[in-house]
Amino acid sequence: MKNRKVFQGSVKPLTTADGLTPSGLLVQAVNAEHLDEKMPIVFSLELPADLSADLDKKIASGVVLKPEEINEKYKADTKHLNTLTNWLRKQGFEITKISGNGTSVYTKAKVSQIQKSLQVNMVRVTKEGLGYTAAQNAPSLPENIGAGVHAIIGLQPFRQVRKHLRMRIPKHANRVPIEATNIVGASPSPQIQNAPPYLASEVLKAYNADGTGLTGQGQTIAILIDTFPDDNDLTQFWANNNLPTTLAQIEKINVNGTALPMPEGEETLDAEWTSGIAPGANIRIYASGSLQYTDLDLALDQIFDDLSTQPGMRQLSISLGLGEIYLGSPDGEVATQHQKFQKLLAAGVNIFVSTGDAGSNPDSSGHQPTGQLQAEHPSTDPYVVAVGGTTLQLSVEGSVSSETGWSSGGGGISIFFPRPDWQQGAGVPSGTMRLVPDVSATADPDFGAYLYFQGSVTQIGGTSWSAPIWAGFCALINQSRANSEKELLSSLNPQIYRLMGGSCFRDILSGSNGAYQAGSGYDLVTGLGVPDLQQLVQALG
Repeated sequence: MKNRKVFQGSVKPLTTADGLTPSGLLVQAVNAEHLDEKMPIVFSLELPADLSADLDKKIASGVVLKPEEINEKYKADTKHLNTLTNWLRKQGFEITKISGNGTSVYTKAKVSQIQKSLQVNMVRVTKEGLGYTAAQNAPSLPENIGAGVHAIIGLQPFRQVRKHLRMRIPKHANRVPIEATNIVGASPSPQIQNAPPYLASEVLKAYNADGTGLTGQGQTIAILIDTFPDDNDLTQFWANNNLPTTLAQIEKINVNGTALPMPEGEETLDAEWTSGIAPGANIRIYASGSLQYTDLDLALDQIFDDLSTQPGMRQLSISLGLGEIYLGSPDGEVATQHQKFQKLLAAGVNIFVSTGDAGSNPDSSGHQPTGQLQAEHPSTDPYVVAVGGTTLQLSVEGSVSSETGWSSGGGGISIFFPRPDWQQGAGVPSGTMRLVPDVSATADPDFGAYLYFQGSVTQIGGTSWSAPIWAGFCALINQSRANSEKELLSSLNPQIYRLMGGSCFRDILSGSNGAYQAGSGYDLVTGLGVPDLQQLVQALG
C-alpha cells in the first residue's frame, strides 16, 4: 500500500471470501450488527534494538533490575508513542491502557472504525461452533504513524492458545494421606498406597524435595489462566493432602474486571499443585477472562506492574500454548509476548511454560498428535523455562519404580527463535534454533495427579501438571536463597544448563514423543531430565 506500513505478521490471511477455508474455518460477510460492536486491539511498539540488546546483557550477567528502572530506561520511543496515540484518538479509538514502558497501547474501537482506519476487510469467522469478527487481510497504518509499531494484536480473536491438561477417572478416588487429621473419605489401604492419583507428598518424595524443610514461605507464585478455581475445591485438596495452606494465601486478580468463564480444571490444577509443592507460598491467580492474546497480554503487563508491591513474586506458571506453525509468523503475537517475557525475566521472574500434550506433532487443538512436526509457543521463547513431561511410576514404598519420557509430552525445535548461548551440553543436537523442553516432571494422566475439582476427586495430567510443579520448586529454591540472605534467583536456564550431567538432574533415558527419543544427556522429550531438589537447592540456594 502506498505510504502505509503493512503488518503481515499480525494475521494469517483468510483466502476464502465466503465459505470454508482449507483449515476448516467458516468465513462469511460481516453484517451491520457486528460492524457496530467494539473490539479490543493492542498496538505493540518495538523496544529500540540497542535497549533490547542492553537488557539481554543484563539478563545474561545475572543482574536483576527493579520494575521501575525497566519502565524508565527500557521503553518505547516517546515520539513514536505520542504520534500513535494522538492519531488513534482522532480516529475514534478509545485508549484503555498504556503499558508502563509504552510498548503496548490497549484500545477499543467499533469494527467499522477498525476496518476504515487499519484498511482491513472484516468478516465473520466460525470456529468450533463459536463466531468471531476478524480481519481477512493484513492491517496497515500510515507510515509516519506506524513507524515504531511492530505488531497489531487482536484482529483475529479466533486464534487462541490451548490448555495443556488431560483428565482421567481415578481408580483410587478415596486416596488421602494416612497421617492426615482432616479427612474426607476413607483412609487408603496398604494395597493402594502410592498408586495414582498421586498426592503432593508423593511427588515431593519422588524428586527428593520432601526432606528440604522448605515450603516456599515468603515467596509468591503467579499463575496466568483465564478464570479462578473454586475455593471449596482448594480447601478440600489441602485437607486431603494434609497441607497447612489456607485461602488467606490465595489472591485472585480479575485482570479485565469482567465476568469470568466457569472453571474447567486447568485453573484448579495450577492452584492446587503450585500450593501442593510450595504450601507456604502465596499464590496470585491472574484471570485473563479468555485465551485471546489481547487478554493474555494485558494479564502479563498486570503481573509486571504488580512486581513493585510483590517483591517475592519471582515465579510464574503458564500452562498454555499453540503450535508455532498455527501462529504463522514471529512478528505478531510472538514478538509482542517476547518483549513482555523479556521484561519479566529482567525483573527476576522465572516463567515456567508447559510444552504441550500432543507430542512432537500437535494439531491445532493441542490434544492430538496429528499435526505437522513443530514445537508449541510460548514454551519456545528463550526467556521462559520450557517444562516437558514424563511417565512416573512409584513403588509401594513411594520410591521411583520407573520414569520415562511421556509419549504425549511436547518437544521439538523452534522455527521462530535462535538457539540461546546457554543451550549447550551433552546430547544437545547441532543446529541454530531454540530447543524445548528445558526440564521435565511427571505429566502422564494415566499415572496422574490427585485433583479435587467440582466437589470430587479427579485424576489429571498433562504438562499443565509439570509446569506448576516446577514453579513450586522455584519457590522452594528462592526460599532457600532468602534464608541464606542471598538475592533471589535471576534467569534460571543458564544456571541449570551448567549443571547438566551432575547430581542435580536425573537423566531420563527412554521414551518417545513421536519424532524424538529420550536418551543420555539433553533430549527433545525431557530436556535436561527431572530434578533432584535437595541437590538443586544446594547448587542454587
